[in-house]
Amino acid sequence: MPLIKPVRRRAVLQSAAGTIGSLPFLPMLHRAALAADPSLDFGPAEPFSFELLIDRARRMAAKEYVPPPRPAPEVVQRIDYDAHGKLRFKPEYALFGDGPGIYPATFQFLGGFFPKSVRMYAVEGGEAREIRYRPEYFTIRPDSPARELPPDANGFAGVWFHESRLEGDWQKREPWATFLGASYFRAIGELGQVGMSARGVALNVASGTPEEFPDFVAHWISPAVNEGDPVILHSLLDGPSICGAYRFKLYRTRSVLMEIEKHLFLRKDIERLGIAPLTSMFWYGEYGREKIADWRPEVHDSDGLAIWNGAGERLWRPLNNPTRIFHTSYLDNNPKGYGLIQRDRNFDHYLDGVGYDRRPSTWVEPIGDWGKGMVQLVEIPTDDEIHDNIGAYWLSERPTKAGDALAYSYKLHWVDKQPYFPWDQLAHVSATRMGRGGQPGKPRPRGVYKFQVEFLGGKLGELPFGVLPEPVIWVSRGTTSLVLMEAVPDNVPGHWRLFFDLTVDGEDPVDMRVFLKQGDKLLSENWIWLFEPRMLKNLWSA
Repeated sequence: MPLIKPVRRRAVLQSAAGTIGSLPFLPMLHRAALAADPSLDFGPAEPFSFELLIDRARRMAAKEYVPPPRPAPEVVQRIDYDAHGKLRFKPEYALFGDGPGIYPATFQFLGGFFPKSVRMYAVEGGEAREIRYRPEYFTIRPDSPARELPPDANGFAGVWFHESRLEGDWQKREPWATFLGASYFRAIGELGQVGMSARGVALNVASGTPEEFPDFVAHWISPAVNEGDPVILHSLLDGPSICGAYRFKLYRTRSVLMEIEKHLFLRKDIERLGIAPLTSMFWYGEYGREKIADWRPEVHDSDGLAIWNGAGERLWRPLNNPTRIFHTSYLDNNPKGYGLIQRDRNFDHYLDGVGYDRRPSTWVEPIGDWGKGMVQLVEIPTDDEIHDNIGAYWLSERPTKAGDALAYSYKLHWVDKQPYFPWDQLAHVSATRMGRGGQPGKPRPRGVYKFQVEFLGGKLGELPFGVLPEPVIWVSRGTTSLVLMEAVPDNVPGHWRLFFDLTVDGEDPVDMRVFLKQGDKLLSENWIWLFEPRMLKNLWSA
């Protein structure tokens, strides 16, 4: 398997799979009376609907892939992270800045991380008009290389959706949803912070075939006219192997909810087609560190993969920063949901002002019958927080071949806590720790590792005094010993921790599973772990 390098983050990711080409035009009809900011330059009206977009994607997939334009690449490449951050879309040009929509939309400039033009359209009453790029839309500093972009080029790379113009000064607040770079998009959660990203599709992640990054090459934006209405974004995805039509219903509530429907048309066979992919960062947590690499206790956007499988089991898989690429598959039939979750909300566990304690958890809720397949987790080694090194997505068991037409619907919840979890019934895993096995004051034998898993909440708080939960421990190889179950002495009801040692030879990974019960009654979710012994190879070096 070829090495898959961690992807640059902070600036949202770009396509690494070559260039993308111009879009076929729809017939131009009469000029629509689209209500929007008159200072924007609009093209002629065109008929528009989701059905028309689906048909367009189908027709495009039947033709040879044509890359869209990369305007003035020698100029755009010089617009680095810092230079791009200084480019500002002028709020007076915002789409729906004065109505009819309540959520203004602004546009992002091309840059070294996103060099491909994206067409933007405003939609109302079944008609769309292209928003023509003009350099005067942006505040561009005198020394910025962006000034050298030809004025007749399309300088749009993405779109941001801002807070309601009915609630204070939206210009001074961060956007609540952004679409920028390849097919990446993100949103803030209930705690007002961005973090991880989602993608339109993931192709050949951690496979024997080079990964492909299709692009959203055009967006059609329909306003949310009233509070509670969604912004509706239609998007056209295109790449060498695939073309797709997307409809996003974007709801700004206490958090962000996205209802997504997509229709995919394959130009080529695809070895691994990831549906509803999520992308995050995990450098290190409260476990697995071989040495002190940084001054902060923990650095991660997400600390675990949660799964609610079709059989009704609740699974919690802590994330790894492995020594080599791991992709782990969890077989399922019609999953109820999965997500990359940030459970640790204690600021003292991060001590960083960038808000790791407030990063959103993102949960995928399938709609309809997804059939048999697997949730796949991809973990890539990283030595810094600037790389997205974690991926999770759904992979159908059905091979994906050229000519296939696929449709999927799902919801994305950008939230604080994992939704649909029976917090009043089942305890959840609140911490995972590991180190050298053995007993204090005695020699610590090599090849023996100690694990400590904490469980919190649910019915654990109702256990009678003196009654301990019963741990069930399974490992794929090796033997366990020194099992100890005890209440955490912090006066928090229902807070328990399990200790056990694992003795194992060699460096092959070990699958592990733990849950708590009392008699026939399940008390906790399942802690599942893929332990890589060589991750802790330096434990006995001193």
